[in-house]
Amino acid sequence: MSAPPEETELKFLCEPADIEAVLSAAPEGEDGTIDLAAIYFDTPDRRLRDLGAGLRIRQEPQGRRQTLKAGKGLRRQEHEIAVDSDQPEASHGPLRDLLGDDQVARLEPLFAVQVRRRLRTLIWDDAQIELALDEGEILAGGRRANLCEVELELKSGPPAALFSLARRLFEAAPLYLSFETKADQGFALVEGEEESRRHAQAGLVPAMSAAAAFQAIARSALAQIAANGLILRRGGDSPEAVHQLRVAVRRLRSAMSTFKALVAGAELDGLKGELKWLAGACDEARNLDVFVEETYRPAAQGKAAIHGLADLGQALDAARGKAHARARGAAASTRFRALLLDLHAWIETGDWLEPLADGGGPAGEFAIQALGARRRKLAKRGQGLMELSDSERHQVRIQAKKLRYAAEAFRPLLKDKPARRLIKKTKALQAALGALNDGATAEALLTSLALEGPALYAAGHLAGEVAADHDGRLKAAARAWGAYREVDDPW
Repeated sequence: MSAPPEETELKFLCEPADIEAVLSAAPEGEDGTIDLAAIYFDTPDRRLRDLGAGLRIRQEPQGRRQTLKAGKGLRRQEHEIAVDSDQPEASHGPLRDLLGDDQVARLEPLFAVQVRRRLRTLIWDDAQIELALDEGEILAGGRRANLCEVELELKSGPPAALFSLARRLFEAAPLYLSFETKADQGFALVEGEEESRRHAQAGLVPAMSAAAAFQAIARSALAQIAANGLILRRGGDSPEAVHQLRVAVRRLRSAMSTFKALVAGAELDGLKGELKWLAGACDEARNLDVFVEETYRPAAQGKAAIHGLADLGQALDAARGKAHARARGAAASTRFRALLLDLHAWIETGDWLEPLADGGGPAGEFAIQALGARRRKLAKRGQGLMELSDSERHQVRIQAKKLRYAAEAFRPLLKDKPARRLIKKTKALQAALGALNDGATAEALLTSLALEGPALYAAGHLAGEVAADHDGRLKAAARAWGAYREVDDPW
């Protein structure tokens, strides 16, 4: 059976004012301009979107074409056929294979995309590349959204050439790596803007190699980082986007650690360090968000009057505003843009891939070994949990988090029910240890605000309440630890 057709491309978001700078920075080539109009389809319950696919019928100079795309990342499956109308061709084999006849019959038009595309076919680093600059809009009912993208599609040659050319274009304009397809942007318009982008399953399958499994996990985390970075750049207070960006960073760092035997090399430590910087740029905002939501707000809504609570609220709001501004600044920075491109290049074309002729062996075998090692590390860290210091228990929490992330990623390769139970109990342990850690850090957080007068009094009152609940939180953590230890290995 032949492999499905693929396109290999990089996509970037940019501002219309930067289009000319991008075109000027690109090597000379054969230029052209075309107008494109497309209608996008899905079922009422968004089956295609849930499968990571998109279906469109686009009017091109040569006529209408129906295109089914599937997958995320550098390479995506692409199936095209010529059609005579703006109705999906139900007999198209790949579409029927993906959805089934019943679901194909339920397809309906959701939104339209109209763009003017400026094209340049060029040669760069022994590769033929098509540079496409799209400007236009997405239309859904009475709503519309502007669209401006730069795409680099590899026609022939080494994929590394795409990243090399992208770095040249980066010097000319602020381009932001994006995994959002036009279909994704259309759904956002139809269903409203998302406050955050949550973790999506990497889609591991037993036939995968360990290297391919890592790439799938890393791509999913990178797409989550990019999407939440975009939400932050749009401005406003988005606590959930800050949280999900940090979660994605930690998932990626955890995967790098879990797969270290495969991906170790000169680039790894530098990339992990940059990811640590990005998470750190969001730490203060997240810590303040948690304190406000879990400690300050319940006190403010309670019946007991606490002297200085309103003053403390004003200080917290001011601190949160500054912290969120720092997080938005990080997501808009040149450093962020470079990190995303460097990560994507490393995941897809890094030197770590060269010695893995067999892909590092089967993903299922790797998963068993990796999870076994994670469980042993957690068992060692958690010995005598009740007697450990706050910092030692925090290390237990970190190991629990790494185990959970690995188990969630590897779940399709494991026995389903035991894997779900392991994830559930590990998540509960992580939450219980997190509550202990929040209590341990509350006083330090409040001290960092340099409060005075009534606000200082209220802060002391709340810190005292948090400290008073320490024994209860510790007992809850011990119960969660005991429940976790009863879970069998899911293989």
